[in-house]
Amino acid sequence: MVKITDLKPPIERIIEEFLPRINQIANKYAYLGNPVLSKEDLVSAGIIGLIEAYHRFDPSKKVNFRTYAEFRIKGAILDEIRKIDIIPRSTREKISELEEKIRSLHLKLGRMPEEEEIAEAMGLTLEEYQRFLENVKGISFLDIESLKQKMPDLEDEDIFEFIPSQTAKTDPFENYVLKELQAKLEKALNYLSEKEKLILTLYYYEDLNMKEIAKILEYTEGRISQLHNQAIMKLRSLMNKEL
Repeated sequence: MVKITDLKPPIERIIEEFLPRINQIANKYAYLGNPVLSKEDLVSAGIIGLIEAYHRFDPSKKVNFRTYAEFRIKGAILDEIRKIDIIPRSTREKISELEEKIRSLHLKLGRMPEEEEIAEAMGLTLEEYQRFLENVKGISFLDIESLKQKMPDLEDEDIFEFIPSQTAKTDPFENYVLKELQAKLEKALNYLSEKEKLILTLYYYEDLNMKEIAKILEYTEGRISQLHNQAIMKLRSLMNKEL
């Protein structure tokens, strides 16, 4: 296994070793994209992220290169997806409405609402609501613009990747913000159903893609996508109001 020290191995060797992992990450995040981006596009972005990690890595930070490189690879792939912003304004407005409805129902009921309750509040049938969830791509459960006002140098908005030892950040304020967000996330996750928490755990922590999760839980891939996006919207309703 390649180790990055003061004497760096050739970049070609690094790419060769990391390519299977880059393919795996690209395959995982491919569902967030759209027809404009192919998996090959995401792999290319991941390689660029790896090259940036190779040139920017500082061994004196006492951070494992593989951990740092994977963080940069994921960030580069997600950035590539976000560049292709083709979400219609009407859909964005619907997402904002959905977030607000979930928040209102949560306050009214004292618990997170069920699918049927959310659909009714949105004026949709259950089938229409589920179809909307399945078709929404690339939503984040944080208000990225608000977060970046606090942390302008933030490179990857995915809260599940916010591990200070991996980002090698030394700014005390940024570290405080990250720890605060992690604490809020842990609290917010408690409001999700066990099924939703399991899906997020398998996707973000166990690094499985939607197809693999669907096979484990014996659901269709589309249903897993619905439940994933609904869980993200519930987290948005809890997290964004405090940013």
